[in-house]
Amino acid sequence: MPEGSRPREITRPKTKTQGLVYGLFMCVFMSLGMELYNNAWKMAVPLAPGGMSNMTWAVVPAALSELWFIIPVVFVLSNTYGNRLGAKLAGTLVDPQRDSSFWRTCVVIACTTLVMCPSMSLFASLLLNVILAGRPLVDLPIIWIGTLFKNFPMALLWNLFAASPLSRICLNAAFPELRQA
Repeated sequence: MPEGSRPREITRPKTKTQGLVYGLFMCVFMSLGMELYNNAWKMAVPLAPGGMSNMTWAVVPAALSELWFIIPVVFVLSNTYGNRLGAKLAGTLVDPQRDSSFWRTCVVIACTTLVMCPSMSLFASLLLNVILAGRPLVDLPIIWIGTLFKNFPMALLWNLFAASPLSRICLNAAFPELRQA
């Protein structure tokens, strides 16, 4: 790429406040998307003829009813270790001098999902299957693996193509000074 023709950088939070706001947007959008997905599974939507294309509005209230406790859990886990471990792992895979802002962002998203999805799948497996549904604790590892197999592809794609872009749009709206010419 010729010098001076490097594409513009993807919007990133520049202050702690912007980082917290962006993190909150990410938690809301990721939680909403994954709750819609998991509640559709609970209602057997993917198993019906036509699969997820037959999702109904009945999924929405079920998903929204769980957001009150999921969003804080996602926020705490991501801010405690998820974002840091994801960024640290991504740092071993990209070169800021060579790789584009777009590629670096995609790798950070993927690596953060690699940390957060197993964490949230473990939390959900423990809460929903062991504590609330009464499955024996000895079943937790296999429940967690099944939950992870189901959730990881969706979490990665949702994060890359919906939650992260929507969060950046909201961040730009909340902090117009971040917009680059």
